[in-house]
Amino acid sequence: MHDAPLPPPRHSPRWRTVLLPVAGLVVLAGCGLALLALGTARVGLVAEFVGIVVALVPVGSVVAALLWIDRWEPEPARLLWLAFGWGASVAAITALLINNTAEAVGDALLGHGKGDTVSAVVSAPLFEEAAKGAFVIGILLWLAGELDGVIDGVVYAGFVAAGFAFTENIYYFGRAFAEHGFGDTSTAGVITAFILRGVLSPFCHPLFTAMIGIGVGIAVRSPNPGLRILAPVGGYLAAVTLHAMWNAAATLGTADTFLNVYFLVMVPIFIAGTMFVGWHRRREQKIVARALPVMVGRGWVDPRDVARLTNLTARRTWRATTARRNGRQAARDLGAYQAAVTELAFLWHAARLGLAGADAAEREARLIAALHTTKAELVRSR
Repeated sequence: MHDAPLPPPRHSPRWRTVLLPVAGLVVLAGCGLALLALGTARVGLVAEFVGIVVALVPVGSVVAALLWIDRWEPEPARLLWLAFGWGASVAAITALLINNTAEAVGDALLGHGKGDTVSAVVSAPLFEEAAKGAFVIGILLWLAGELDGVIDGVVYAGFVAAGFAFTENIYYFGRAFAEHGFGDTSTAGVITAFILRGVLSPFCHPLFTAMIGIGVGIAVRSPNPGLRILAPVGGYLAAVTLHAMWNAAATLGTADTFLNVYFLVMVPIFIAGTMFVGWHRRREQKIVARALPVMVGRGWVDPRDVARLTNLTARRTWRATTARRNGRQAARDLGAYQAAVTELAFLWHAARLGLAGADAAEREARLIAALHTTKAELVRSR
């Protein structure tokens, strides 16, 4: 691709830039308040508050891990917040309504007490993963420019799942407190619930939904039309299968069954997924390294900065040093410069595969303009 002139800015209609975001926030807030009211009605205000406080601990570790993964080309903060909010409110209340309905139908058709099993093993995997995956599919359909591959898919899916797990944990921890207090490892109190959900399995929901993110990430980088459909479908089916297996082990099996599924299935899949993500991170590093000589040749990147732009640790050290010497604003300018370099490299890579999209030239021109601007700020701060 070439150094194109910056196209004139396009002015989006106000209903898209103002009305839709406001409507979206109202929906998220409404769902969140409804869930808060339902939880308080079930377990009480004090138990709900305890649930919120305790649920903050595991969600913090999950979010930190996802942000660590998302370091080459950080996704927009507003979209990550939106993903978390979608999982915590819209997906959670959708799943709650459908699962309660499935439980009632199961009780009516199979006998009292059977509905809970139907809800846990059938309804929850099918509809919870669909509700969570809907956000990632929405990014693919309407904001494809923000999805550069598997890493981005995993990050968005992970944030949705983290939000969903946060809301779910509030209820479980709150109910445990309402029924047994804090308890200990021999009683079903908050401590036991925290060990099971916050220590042993905080990554379960992110692991399930990450399968959808991987499928969407493969689809967005595949020139094969069939694979672009099959990959997300396969990811969804993998998420449902893992979720159903986990719930079945916890609901139908014994303690030994649960531990066997945990150690022999979930832990190996988590390790394999971590290795897969690590491989993709190294692939992203190679994409940036391949593009840098061209950027140097065109005068957009200083040759002295090449080594620092191809290593995440060096990038972070560079920003930290700049912050100490020239202030936080200079460090933010440097971060924007690093992001522009990465996004342009990814765009060129997509263009070589024929997957850059119809707006590739406009996106390239804007990234080049951003690169010039941030480089000028960088030079002034040196």
